[in-house]
Amino acid sequence: MKKKFSILKRPSAITMIAMLAVAATLALAAPWLAPPAPAAVEGQAPGRAMAHQAVDNRAEEWTTTDHSKHAALKATFRDGQQITAACLSCHSEAGEQLQTAIHWTWIDPQSDPDSPRGKAGYSLNNFCISANGMEDKSCNACHIGWNGKGSGKTSEINCLTCHGQKKFNFEEAFADLAYFLEEGDEDSAEFAREAAETISLAAQSVGRPTRRNCGGCHFTGGGGDGVKHGDLDTSLLSPGKSLDVHMSQEGQNFQCTRCHTTHQHQVAGRVYTTPAARDRKSLLENDLNPRIMCESCHSDRPHKSDAKANDHTDRVACQSCHIPTMARGGNPTKMWWDWSKAGRTRDGEPYVEEDPELQRHNYMSIKGEMKWAVDVAPEYFWYNGSVRSLKANDTIRTDSPQVELSRPMGDPSDPDARIYPFKVHRGKQPYDTVHKTLLPPMLSGPEGYWATLDWQVALKAGTEALNLPYSGEYDFVQTSYVYPTTHMVAPKGDAVSCGQCHTRENGRMAGVAGVYIPGRDRFRWLDIAGWLAVIGAALGVGVHGIGRFIFRKNGKKD
Repeated sequence: MKKKFSILKRPSAITMIAMLAVAATLALAAPWLAPPAPAAVEGQAPGRAMAHQAVDNRAEEWTTTDHSKHAALKATFRDGQQITAACLSCHSEAGEQLQTAIHWTWIDPQSDPDSPRGKAGYSLNNFCISANGMEDKSCNACHIGWNGKGSGKTSEINCLTCHGQKKFNFEEAFADLAYFLEEGDEDSAEFAREAAETISLAAQSVGRPTRRNCGGCHFTGGGGDGVKHGDLDTSLLSPGKSLDVHMSQEGQNFQCTRCHTTHQHQVAGRVYTTPAARDRKSLLENDLNPRIMCESCHSDRPHKSDAKANDHTDRVACQSCHIPTMARGGNPTKMWWDWSKAGRTRDGEPYVEEDPELQRHNYMSIKGEMKWAVDVAPEYFWYNGSVRSLKANDTIRTDSPQVELSRPMGDPSDPDARIYPFKVHRGKQPYDTVHKTLLPPMLSGPEGYWATLDWQVALKAGTEALNLPYSGEYDFVQTSYVYPTTHMVAPKGDAVSCGQCHTRENGRMAGVAGVYIPGRDRFRWLDIAGWLAVIGAALGVGVHGIGRFIFRKNGKKD
């Protein structure tokens, strides 16, 4: 037995050679044993090849049914709830699934139930400030219910907000149908039949959500086109490739759900403090992951193997280089909103002023002063995917020049953090000078500010809707609110150049702390050592050249 295992105790020369041969064979075979790399077009970066592979052979149609053939959708519908009932007669689980989704609840499921975060909770921004627990009816225009949450039953869900493929005013159509049915005469009966048929055809026009469906709310949030998100506006309905390489028809013509994948009506994406994804794995590593991260399709080394840019991906987000500016589709985005200047009148009447160049309101009596911009360069912060924000019941400090209503989380020591681009919206909004809390005014309705131009009435109504205290004393404070920038991805030729960041003056990275950036930062002893190395190398080359010249000359004499 000892002799049998002696080869392991004292390997012979032949054994060692054999072992080395096996190791060499395995090393050479490693590329074939590893997961297959995406087939690249000659000269194409691996990240692009992988992304093309991920969308190859995609079907033109994803649906497996023709809704126009379903008897349930050929009925006469007198209200939206009847349409929803027809949908749920086949999609039996959809109602309960959706009622747990944030698109329905408007509440962050990870937040404290006693202090809920979300539009239906205590969350605030510095645009329209608050939805007042969904009591501000103007905000409900973006809720996916027929009339907000209504009774909260599944029948209140408006499936066609996200799935309707025909632009159609159901509210107006239902009102027309009710009127003609009530009239009862022969002509009205014919009009009623036409109205009912039109409603039925609209209900049958169903499909996967498109950019028009998602953009109906997300492109116009905050009260208008491009107001909130500098990288989301109606220019993305039909963008050119220079605006967005993913959504352009010249490019991939992606719909929102291509990246914002769904599972049981839960849509992938950041939810307040909850990151969009917990890891940055590619589809090769885990093909069940949501495709919400750039790395999902492009991997964490997307550039050519010798590209210096690959050395940035562990510290710099892809978006920082590939989204040079936002609001570049022709629609301005709002950068400043000062509520403290609202309420002015002319001859006792509210008035409006417009920026003639950008063709946007820069003053409205009901909203205050506003500033807009196009082709806006983002601001950059360390970001791990989570945003911390203040709520209406949080105490603020008013001794600083600006209250951070929201701010990105992350720092250089966080392995999940990257330098990331943001739109930062600034403005002034009301706060309670006694309780030191930001105040949520009611804006619409008979007690809303837009109707009364009376802050006391609006603030009292808004705080009562959220069951929050109000001292009756208010003033205005400057705030900032951040929005991650992740759409409007430019072609590679328009990406941010190295010199725009690695520069000492007016560089994009000027405000990013905690990291040494060559070209931007100066470390005296490192600079001295670098110059000494350069001078030493130059002297070495010179001495070597002179030496060769001298010895060569002497050699010829010999």
